[in-house]
Amino acid sequence: MARTDYRQHLEVETPEHVVLDYEIAGLGSRTIAAVVDMAILLSWGFALLVITIVVSASAYESTWFFAIYGILWFASSWGYFVFFEGLRAGQTPGKRRVGIRVVRDTGHPVSVGAAAIRNLLRLADFLPPPYLLGAILVGIHPRGKRLGDLVAGTVVVWDRPSTREAGARAAPRIATASAGPPQLDEEEFRLLEEYLARAGALEPVAAARLEQRLLARFADRFPGSGEGEPAAWLERIHSTEYARRQSPGPAHAGTSAIAAAKPADRLVARQSARWAEFEVLALRAASRGLDSFGAEELPDFASRYRELAADLARARTYRAPRVIQHRLERLVTAGHNSLYRAERTSPSQVWEFLARECPASLVQARRAIAVAFLAFFLPATAGFLLMRERPELAMDMLPEVLLERAEAGKARQQLGQGYYEASPESRPMVASAIMTNNVGVAIACFAGGVFAGVGSVVLLGFNGLSIGATAGHFANAGLLGYLSAFIVGHGVLELFAIWVAGAAGLLLGLAMVAPGELTRADAVRVRGRLATRLLTAVVIFLVIAGVIEGFVSAGTGPLALRIGVSASSLAFLVLYLLQGVRALGRAVWTPTPGTTP
Repeated sequence: MARTDYRQHLEVETPEHVVLDYEIAGLGSRTIAAVVDMAILLSWGFALLVITIVVSASAYESTWFFAIYGILWFASSWGYFVFFEGLRAGQTPGKRRVGIRVVRDTGHPVSVGAAAIRNLLRLADFLPPPYLLGAILVGIHPRGKRLGDLVAGTVVVWDRPSTREAGARAAPRIATASAGPPQLDEEEFRLLEEYLARAGALEPVAAARLEQRLLARFADRFPGSGEGEPAAWLERIHSTEYARRQSPGPAHAGTSAIAAAKPADRLVARQSARWAEFEVLALRAASRGLDSFGAEELPDFASRYRELAADLARARTYRAPRVIQHRLERLVTAGHNSLYRAERTSPSQVWEFLARECPASLVQARRAIAVAFLAFFLPATAGFLLMRERPELAMDMLPEVLLERAEAGKARQQLGQGYYEASPESRPMVASAIMTNNVGVAIACFAGGVFAGVGSVVLLGFNGLSIGATAGHFANAGLLGYLSAFIVGHGVLELFAIWVAGAAGLLLGLAMVAPGELTRADAVRVRGRLATRLLTAVVIFLVIAGVIEGFVSAGTGPLALRIGVSASSLAFLVLYLLQGVRALGRAVWTPTPGTTP
């Protein structure tokens, strides 16, 4: 009786019309990879902090270094996975260590945009802490997908270019003593076959332990199996048992086993050296990329890949042992991932993305932005009116720091001081903290959209209610103009950015609730690509707004300067949107469902 295979698989047809069978990475392997990545990330953060402290101790303007540290650490913590998965063929250092990789549902390498979406939505997968929702989804989804994978159209698969080196050196072959009945029962044979098929996915220590246990179980039926390399003996035992199972009966025991396995055996004998050579090239491509190949080596690698794909098809036709098919599948998969990777991003493409695609996406998403504005503005209005009608609610609705600033506002206004004035040496730190905080809020506002848009609406409404109530409280104290003088410089870009982030989340939620003519999965992926461009524009706006708030709004400059900065930021926003209108009108960039951000 055949053993049930409980592993999850993803079948992908290559341009060579060969079906690749990817094995889906489970929760355990992904958790180990995540632990390794977090250890690397925390080590980097600690080293960066130590360097900052050492350098700033001998520097005059030390706050600049801490401000830069804050930005670098924020960018690292959010960008680590995006950078490695998007630009390193779907593998972070942790995933490379374990032997897993992120690929698209089509089997192609993951793009930067898809890597960004799947990792920005880690915030939603993390809920409730620690990572409970994401873990549950990986465990129950047929392809091991968490929310980020569902939206980005990605999947995490096992991806080792070869089986473990000890087991890959000797190809399974028909043993000379193959005559006679099988020595292993069906359960034992399937157990051995399953082990050899999965040996490459095991850690060396675990594999060695299993090899010794299997050899101890089979030793009495295969004399001499305790001598030499365990992996080679297990392959020889499998080869012998496979040959014996091809025999139709005792009458043909001397020759029929070899004859029955002859096509597969010939294929292995003829091509095994070529497979070993390709394995070396595949390992090189996986670790160093195709750029490490010379002008003559790259065509040869592509030719060998096509040859290997044909050998895989033959091996399946000949019903070769599973260990042979498994090895060829891994080699073909490695070649496929290397050859069909995403193209490098050039500076001109980056400029095209920032200057044309992002503003065009803002214009394209104008209705969603309008809805997000209303989701913010209506609670803000309600909060303002409620606070004007019932001033006593301020003690319950507003944080202590705002109450204190409102109380001290009259005295500060008489002294000619603003709502908040940072000392010149602390302004870099203020700007850095504001940037990172606001970008974090924007990411949360977007990620909340994965819950059918409800999370985005709640965050927009909460922020609107908070700002409206604050404005109402200051108006009750006769300080609304005093507060507005602080906000006017940076408020235009900052508020618009939050509405755009909310709109990105609403688009995602709408795709889940009302996908239209597309399937729900396709609609979510298309809207996810649009959301990537919207969030890129959000980051641009919030970086500019953070600089304005830290150095102008929190400074001691006159109101005229702040109004001038506000007018300039508004002009920038209008010009940026007009650039998007021109881009769409001239069809310089035409968004399609297949566009990869």
